[in-house]
Amino acid sequence: MSGFRHRTYEILEAAREEDPASRICDIFLVTIITLNVIAVVLETVPDIYQAYGSTFQSFEIFSVAVFCIEYLLRVWSSIEREDGKAPRPISSRLTYMMTPMAILDLIVIVPFFLTFLGGVDLRFLRVLRLLRVFRLTRYSSAMHLLASVMKEEAANIGAALFILMMTVVMSASLIYLAEVDTQPDKFGSIPDALWWAIITMTSIGYGDVVPMTGTGKVLGSIIGIISVGMVALPTGILASGFNQALHQRRRAYGELIDAILEDGKINQEDHDRLREAREKLGLSDREAAAILKSARHQLRKMIKTCPHCGETIHLDAPEPSGGDVR
Repeated sequence: MSGFRHRTYEILEAAREEDPASRICDIFLVTIITLNVIAVVLETVPDIYQAYGSTFQSFEIFSVAVFCIEYLLRVWSSIEREDGKAPRPISSRLTYMMTPMAILDLIVIVPFFLTFLGGVDLRFLRVLRLLRVFRLTRYSSAMHLLASVMKEEAANIGAALFILMMTVVMSASLIYLAEVDTQPDKFGSIPDALWWAIITMTSIGYGDVVPMTGTGKVLGSIIGIISVGMVALPTGILASGFNQALHQRRRAYGELIDAILEDGKINQEDHDRLREAREKLGLSDREAAAILKSARHQLRKMIKTCPHCGETIHLDAPEPSGGDVR
């Protein structure tokens, strides 16, 4: 039983590219999630829903059955996680069930069962089912990287958002003082002015509420100019952190390659180490190959003789098979 459980964990969680069962499972689940999102969108079209309502319902039942089985298998096999500790079935599974992705897996199933309760807005439940699209982040290394960057830069992003929020409140307060006497229906209070401040600072500018006084127009111009940099600040922090994280992962992979190439050759064990590191770091095959090629090129420049036979290395010689850099 433990062998079957471990194999289940490998298929659902490990997601190794060389494992056909794992790849097929990932493709199947991604397809189901994608079709669910499309179905939720199409169900809001009255003509389509009237014509294919029974088909949508059948597909929903099938999808929920798949998601329920997947969720139960993930919880059951979660004790196979390699954390270096002896598995404690109950506590390990409860810990897994409290993880963000496990909670999301549960949330996307709940709307189906809520439909059996009376007094529940079905339109709300349909929209809630759109949360299933976020399950695709489990199968994207880029989304994992983005989530880790957001976690690492949470303090900086939070500070930028706080400054942005204070700027919005101050802008709404100033425009309220400038326009309240002229337009009491539109700027009658600071909460009313917040709508104008947010739309102006985000450069949307619907035009439904505009300053009429000279002071209000001057304030609007100043706020519009200042907000160009303020609104972009959180995005800049996130982009910088994302770029830095990419460089760190590539550098870590390059350092591993340098350590492996110290003897001038890559054997099968080294290939396995590189594959595991690439999957863990979320690098694509093209990125990993480019880093490996660059490391081999640098090694050819550094060494002049073969560490095995002592012969001179010809830098312009073609690369032999098997990973030998001579």
